[in-house]
Amino acid sequence: MAVAVLVSTMSFTINKHYCGDVLVDSALFIKAKSCGMDMNEPMAESGCEVMKKDCCTNEQLVIQGQDELKISFDKLTLDQQIVVATLVYSYISQFEDFVENPSSFIDYPPPLIIRQIYKLDESYLI
Repeated sequence: MAVAVLVSTMSFTINKHYCGDVLVDSALFIKAKSCGMDMNEPMAESGCEVMKKDCCTNEQLVIQGQDELKISFDKLTLDQQIVVATLVYSYISQFEDFVENPSSFIDYPPPLIIRQIYKLDESYLI
């Protein structure tokens, strides 16, 4: 149960580095390593600046955890309240003490044994 609470409340990021259409590196919590083909600096050619198009892309997937752990009972809909009340009632009713054990065979004696059946069937416990 503690692991489920920890996983549901934890936020984390997944970073991916693509070179063209190929996934080069992916990392959890940290920045993904580059393939070394990043082209971010401008090149000076004959007095004018020309930017080369970068073939690499970085993708970041952020997964947010749950911030609020306590859900109040009054925010539930009527159907949800009925389900919760039914579950609580059925759980509590399992632990009720029964004072009397109603049995209908207490007043009747067992039948008389005429023959010993295990001898007739010749089945003995060994």
